[in-house]
Amino acid sequence: GYPGDLSTGIYSSSRSSRRQGSSDGSSNNCHHKTKLVCTIGPATSTRQELFKLADAGMSVARLNMSHGSQESHKAVVDLVRAYNATGRGCIATMLDTKGPEVRSGDLAEPVVLEQGQQYTFTIKEGETGKGGRVSVNYDGFIDDVSVGDELLVDGGILTFVVTGKTATDVQVEAVDAGVLESRRHLNVRGKSATLPAITDKDWLDLKFGVEAGVDYFALSFVKDAQVILDVKQWLAAQGSKIKVLAKIESADSVKALDEILDAVDGAMVARGDLGAELPLEDVPYWQSQIVQGCRRRGKPVIVATNMLESMISNPAPTRAEVSDIAIAVREGADAIMLSGETAYGKF
Repeated sequence: GYPGDLSTGIYSSSRSSRRQGSSDGSSNNCHHKTKLVCTIGPATSTRQELFKLADAGMSVARLNMSHGSQESHKAVVDLVRAYNATGRGCIATMLDTKGPEVRSGDLAEPVVLEQGQQYTFTIKEGETGKGGRVSVNYDGFIDDVSVGDELLVDGGILTFVVTGKTATDVQVEAVDAGVLESRRHLNVRGKSATLPAITDKDWLDLKFGVEAGVDYFALSFVKDAQVILDVKQWLAAQGSKIKVLAKIESADSVKALDEILDAVDGAMVARGDLGAELPLEDVPYWQSQIVQGCRRRGKPVIVATNMLESMISNPAPTRAEVSDIAIAVREGADAIMLSGETAYGKF
């Protein structure tokens, strides 16, 4: 396999050490058949905690560019290299782009909504929740929604139905009671936002990833194969051998699944946004299609989102989470990914 192949356990040609074990009895992370991708955040970004995570079985350290700064992520890359230099393992690094996201704006305070309550999302700047209005960060939001659409907040924590719209406003009705907080991710069920595939921030982060020497790029909200080809062409011009993974997480991406899988070096089943843009009951089907599509092509695939979500707060997983992970492994996933569980979880 190529350097960095998730399916072989050999992660990087730039690694300080290639030893795959040590005489002190430390765990051999490279020999896991199913790898563990762990998001590094406030709970795991210190030397002590990251080393503990690596000794416990982490295979890949994920840098989530939706949070933190380039400086904080560079510190994680340096810690991974320091760990690999000890000979206790061979951990890879993955830069996960923020991607083109539609988000609500800042609120003066959280908004408590009752079932059936009317609310307004507007492309006008400066609306902070007063008078039942909040700003949205994307002017094309108006064109992307239609009356009758379901608007989901953070994948379904809150759900609204679009009841009307003007040139600047989208009027909605709360389907269930809940609390709207600042800067929440917005999805329209069954539709993808007409945003550029890679934002200006993403390009800056990709440049940072090349300079930092990460092993993988995971591209968010990939719509078709062209964005993969564009990034690969750009990487070739940089003389970089970073591998490119597509996160399959939108209505557009499943429509173009075969062409995307043909173009990428691997894929991620990003079930959070996938389950927001598609009916929830369709997610298991598409998980299987993505995993099997990668297996047929001999490319690595990661299953992500809500793997051990309850362990953010609880010391033991639910039975459903254990079964979910077992199913992903049996389907043939090369890796599973932890997000908030390792980034800010208590356990």
